[in-house]
Amino acid sequence: MRGRGIPISYSRRNGGFTLLEVLLAFVVFALSFTTVLEILSGSMRNTVRAREYTEVALIAQSVMDQLGLEIPVEQGTIVSGDSGDYAWEISIYSYEDNSENAYSVELGELTGIELLQIDLLVTWGEPPREKSNSFSTVRAMLINRELSSR
Repeated sequence: MRGRGIPISYSRRNGGFTLLEVLLAFVVFALSFTTVLEILSGSMRNTVRAREYTEVALIAQSVMDQLGLEIPVEQGTIVSGDSGDYAWEISIYSYEDNSENAYSVELGELTGIELLQIDLLVTWGEPPREKSNSFSTVRAMLINRELSSR
C-alpha cells in the first residue's frame, strides 16, 4: 500500500525563504520607508514655512494698524522695530502712479488729499538663511492737516 505509483524518493524542499528573497524584501522595505520619511520631512518643512508666513502676516497687520496711532504717517518717515524673532521696517513716501493716466498730483491739488505709499519689510531668521517678506499699501491723507483740524 505504499506507493500506488508515487516514487519513494522525492525532492523535499524546506518551507523557509532563501537568503536572496530575504535581501530583496529588505531592500523593498528600506526603499519604501525612505520614501515615507522624505514625504514626512517635506510636510514638516511646509508646515514650519506656513507657520512663519502666517506669523509674518499677523505682525504686518499689527504694525499697519499702528500707523497713525503710534507710528506717524508722514512722508519720508522710516521707522523700524522688532517683534520677537521678527524685525520690521516701514518706509513712507509720496505715491507715484506709474500708469499713463497719472492724475494723483492734480487730484491732490483739487481735493487737498495726498496719497502716501507705505512699504513694510519684515525679516526673520539668521543671516545665512535670513528670510523677508514685504507688504505695501497706499494711504490717503489730508495735505494740510494743521489747517483742517482748526
